[in-house]
Amino acid sequence: LAVMIRAAMQGYWENLFICLLVLFLFQLPSVLEKRLRISLPSGLQIIILVHIFACEILGEIACYYVRYPYWDTVMHTVWGFLCAAIGYALVELLNREDAAHFHLSPVFLAVVAFCFSMTIGVLWELFEFAMDRLFLLDMQKDSVITYFASTLLDATRSNIPIRVQSIKDVAVNGESLGLTGYLDIGLLDTMEDLIVNMIGALVFSTLGLLRSKSEKARRIAETFIPQVTAPVSEETDGHT
Repeated sequence: LAVMIRAAMQGYWENLFICLLVLFLFQLPSVLEKRLRISLPSGLQIIILVHIFACEILGEIACYYVRYPYWDTVMHTVWGFLCAAIGYALVELLNREDAAHFHLSPVFLAVVAFCFSMTIGVLWELFEFAMDRLFLLDMQKDSVITYFASTLLDATRSNIPIRVQSIKDVAVNGESLGLTGYLDIGLLDTMEDLIVNMIGALVFSTLGLLRSKSEKARRIAETFIPQVTAPVSEETDGHT
């Protein structure tokens, strides 16, 4: 609220919109609990709320994504972990309905959680790509690399990658950028995001796999797994 008021006073309307979005996202967990009849563990709720604040308020408005190079990496790692937890819980949500009742082995359940997390990560990168292409927002941040190989530099058109290992200057529209490296347009950022998303997903999937084998792992995993709220028993013919 304080950041939103400050943004309104300074006329930063985009930041004001981000603050409104954050307030909406803060209410989303409690809304989902009521609508889906689930219980979100306190550990999961804390991570979700802190993650939203760190991504939007600190990352976007306070420019942490630019000031601290690894801020985006940490956010995507946590995001991969959270999505894996949600994917893990989806099976239990589906099992709530008798028509869709089924059971999965711990290994297959871990695979489902991992694949769900990676799918969400890929969809987010597609969203970033679309925003960059349509609105030039540069969500897929550029990187400076000191070497690369390209078949476009092959004069023989024989699909031979030509290696460039010494870049002394980069110019755009005839003006030097003062960079001693190639300006990569988003590829390294995208791949790094997907890799750390995979790491976060692997961590939780492994924890979910150990859930059935270790009491300690089970307690830790259930700190982050949404639980299905037990339905209230209905009385039939005077009996419960």
